[in-house]
Amino acid sequence: MLQKLNAFLQKWMPIITPTTVVLGVTVFTFVQTYSFLVTWIFAFISFASCLGLNIKEIKKAMSKPLQIVACIALIQVLIPAVAFGAGHLFFSGDPDTITGLLLAFIIPTGVVSLMWVSIYNGNRALTLSIVLVNTMISPIVVPLTLSLLVGNQVQMDTFGLMSGLFWMIVAPSILGIIITKVIGENTKKVSSTLAPFSKLGVIFVILINAAVVSPYFTSIDGRVILIGTIVFFIACGGYLIGLITARIFGWDKAVAISFMFNSGMRNNGAGAALAVTYFPPSVAFPIVLAILFQQFLASVSGKIAHYYFTNLEEKVVRIVKSFKVSQIQMKAKDKNAS
Repeated sequence: MLQKLNAFLQKWMPIITPTTVVLGVTVFTFVQTYSFLVTWIFAFISFASCLGLNIKEIKKAMSKPLQIVACIALIQVLIPAVAFGAGHLFFSGDPDTITGLLLAFIIPTGVVSLMWVSIYNGNRALTLSIVLVNTMISPIVVPLTLSLLVGNQVQMDTFGLMSGLFWMIVAPSILGIIITKVIGENTKKVSSTLAPFSKLGVIFVILINAAVVSPYFTSIDGRVILIGTIVFFIACGGYLIGLITARIFGWDKAVAISFMFNSGMRNNGAGAALAVTYFPPSVAFPIVLAILFQQFLASVSGKIAHYYFTNLEEKVVRIVKSFKVSQIQMKAKDKNAS
């Protein structure tokens, strides 16, 4: 029964997630009174997600640190810089929206990216390593970046933010890894039992966070549409940047798939929880919009990447090779003519 529920939730997450946001801002606005539960629910989600992480796979991926460092640089530096720049370009007089955009794209990559990487045959070990390293550094990197870029414009509890990240993500993740090590093979049974409850937890967190920001959806004006459009395009850019970066470095398809999902996806549930807990509600608005798009974009990006690698890449390689051959032939003709 639980496995069927988990399979159902996993299959329909791209539909369930935006539907939950819509329900949160319309029918279930009253659930915002349960916002105090978000931290605890997300701690459970982090714990359940890290049960069964294979330490041997992570050690193997750690032998190629350049790939991990490169992807984390995209997640924590390049894409947040784009979000911060877009915020200043379009909302220069609105520090809350700028902070929300920055927080939406500086929050670490989510464990859910592992699901998509597995579906599209990406490098699972690399993904595990990126998620783990990114998670562990997030209590320092996220508050520090926010403090440096927007700390003088928005009232922010830096210590509370660090503490929230630690107790919501880092501590439960470490506990999940320790329990995996202790109980060994039995972890699979525990993990499969908790998996549907973890997904239901994600849905409930999204519902609460959507309810908290529901006043901002009461009138869909040009500003709301602009924020949504910017969030959508930055999110799309995250997937594209990850894929292109891996190919520029000459890394294989599996690595490129991992880069694409890790740089495109964010732990937005945690981001929204942090925004609701430690910032004014308006900061959470861009993050809830990011949640609205995330699973849908992951699904579409996976299909596009699959099409590219199975249909287009060979054609592109052939075109490039034929172009190089023609260039060599032309040079040879010019040389003979001279």
